[in-house]
Amino acid sequence: MADTSPRTSVSTDADTDHRDQRFEGGQLGIVASDSSDRSKDKLDQKTLRRLAQNREAARKSRLRKKAYVQQLENSRLKLTQLEQELQRARQQGIFISSSGDQAHSTGGNGAMAFDVEYSRWQEDKNRQMNELRSAINAHASDAELRIIVDGVMAHYEELFRIKSNAAKNDVFHLLSGMWKPPAERCFLWLGGFRSSELLKSSHQAEDALSQGMEALQQSLAETLSNGTLGSSGSSGNVANYMGQMAMAMGKLGTLEGFIRQADNLRLQTLQQMLRILTTRQSARALLAIHEYSSRLRALSSLWLARPRDSA
Repeated sequence: MADTSPRTSVSTDADTDHRDQRFEGGQLGIVASDSSDRSKDKLDQKTLRRLAQNREAARKSRLRKKAYVQQLENSRLKLTQLEQELQRARQQGIFISSSGDQAHSTGGNGAMAFDVEYSRWQEDKNRQMNELRSAINAHASDAELRIIVDGVMAHYEELFRIKSNAAKNDVFHLLSGMWKPPAERCFLWLGGFRSSELLKSSHQAEDALSQGMEALQQSLAETLSNGTLGSSGSSGNVANYMGQMAMAMGKLGTLEGFIRQADNLRLQTLQQMLRILTTRQSARALLAIHEYSSRLRALSSLWLARPRDSA
């Protein structure tokens, strides 16, 4: 027994050391595993956050696109509704006679009558411009182009006649430009385009009309501001007030003359342009004017249909 005891002790110590090593190794493995798991958890959390952000961005993008499409659809519906209203107005007999000097409207609304007539004029003008464009592209002869150009000029004369009739009913409607799309209204001058945009030599005549319009506005403001109606409401004050209104109405009546003179200047400018240019150049110039107006109308449509932030 004395011989076996030391061997037993040595064996026991060796087993103990071996178990300790295995235990320490196991602890190291657990620590390493925990560290790896934490790193993996961090990566997973970052990935999840990134995915969540991507999903949120995609959701907002879809909402913006949906809102934009909805606005386009609303604009289309409004345009369709307006076209239907214009069609009903035509069927109900609201029109401006093409044979007389006086505007007629069975509905009693001169502004609506003009809008209907102008819409019809614009449709005819578009057809003329398509014909002119086709003739230019097909290298039509000068004689053929002259026929189309003369037709376009006659059509412009018709517009100025329609506007002259409409000014007798509602001159403010023409001056406000509400019959034009928003982008065109930015460049409106006395109910139409500036003649100097075509011929610089028209500046002097434009300035004279502009100064006359400013003088009228100043005179009208002074008429309305002088001698206010007293609080007592005496007969003398009432008579003075009515006299002021009569004077103001008389001055407003001259607005129709300004519209007529401005349109005459526009017509003369177009005629002068055709005298300066060759037939083919005139055709291209008329087409360029039409393209410019078309782009302004397209710009107006895009502006009205643009997406708007709700915030």
